[in-house]
Amino acid sequence: MKILWVCPFFLHPTDRGAQIRTLGMLKELNKRHEIHYAALNDPQNLEGPQRSQEYSSRHFFAEHSAPGRRSIGILPQLAASFVHPQPMAVFRYSSKKLRQMIDAWIAAEHYDAIVCDFLFSADNLTDLGQCVLFQHDVLTTIWQRHVEQNSGSWKNLFFKTQLAKMKAYERKVCRAARHVVAVSEIDAAKFKRMYGIESVSSISTGVDVDYFAPRDGEFPVSDMVFCGSMDSLPNVDAVEYFLAEVFPLIRQRLPGATFMIAGRSPDARVLKAAQGLTGVFISGTVEDVRPYLWGSKISIVPIRIGSGTRLKIYECMAAGVPVVSTTVGAEGLRYEDGADIVIEDDPAGFADACVRLLTEDAARRTIANSGLARMQAMNSWEAASREFEAILESNRLRPA
Repeated sequence: MKILWVCPFFLHPTDRGAQIRTLGMLKELNKRHEIHYAALNDPQNLEGPQRSQEYSSRHFFAEHSAPGRRSIGILPQLAASFVHPQPMAVFRYSSKKLRQMIDAWIAAEHYDAIVCDFLFSADNLTDLGQCVLFQHDVLTTIWQRHVEQNSGSWKNLFFKTQLAKMKAYERKVCRAARHVVAVSEIDAAKFKRMYGIESVSSISTGVDVDYFAPRDGEFPVSDMVFCGSMDSLPNVDAVEYFLAEVFPLIRQRLPGATFMIAGRSPDARVLKAAQGLTGVFISGTVEDVRPYLWGSKISIVPIRIGSGTRLKIYECMAAGVPVVSTTVGAEGLRYEDGADIVIEDDPAGFADACVRLLTEDAARRTIANSGLARMQAMNSWEAASREFEAILESNRLRPA
């Protein structure tokens, strides 16, 4: 097949979970199909276009900068978010130039399939009826959880405003798309129930088992590690919650316990939450997350806000690191609680699980080995890409 893949950004530098998912999928699809990649790109990002040949045969892009959440440039967008008909998470990635380029390529190339990767790409496509929409999350669910976790705060008005707009926009795009691809059966069921669509499928979450395979002799990093983009609101909330409500309970029983926060662009809220806490470390951007996993005894995923699936959990399992997560953190993934992961939702239970795995070597090894075995048996990107490929074949724009 000749496939046009439309994304809000290039896939390098790869520092977000959703980028990892798309990259793993496209590297496999590019082995068997002709991939043309269209994206927005910050003019300062030279690596993205240069490395696109790793997963596509051709690419084109429109220069576009979406201001960071902590930059002054975000202020006009925040102000506009209260009056703009689209949610801010969408209109900040809208580009008339990219839309015109995509229209021209569609007319000239006659694609067998067009993929709208992320809801944020939808405004750059003229005819969504031609497109398979790849939904990494149910974004309305994320905003609903923001509202629930920020009740009573000044941020609540913003979250409620964005929730209403996101629900309307997500509904419109999902109903307009040729087919919707979700990343879990839970998300697929939500799309059907919330938006009344039937043309929706789910695919598996993959992981590069060979890349993350455990290594002996790594230097110790910390007792506990949290990995993720630290300018992501769900991750910020998770770390704040863990440091305020769980970590003190752990330190009461293990005074020397240490915790590493590993991920790009730590938000001011993260820095404030960790300030003055003994044994808490913040890495900032890391070139390779694997040594932080291999050098830690357990990985924690205290996520309370989110949708889709957290690839970090499968990466930890593939690295041979036992995981303690909330239900939301592990939502949509395949696992056996108590066998290859530990699920706890209240602070005391989460702390108990961490202490047990930190102090009981046999329990820690059992969870780690079971999680690793599950990854080795079930979760390759090649298998996930075959599922996506079958969906594209059944929704071809031209007869085979």
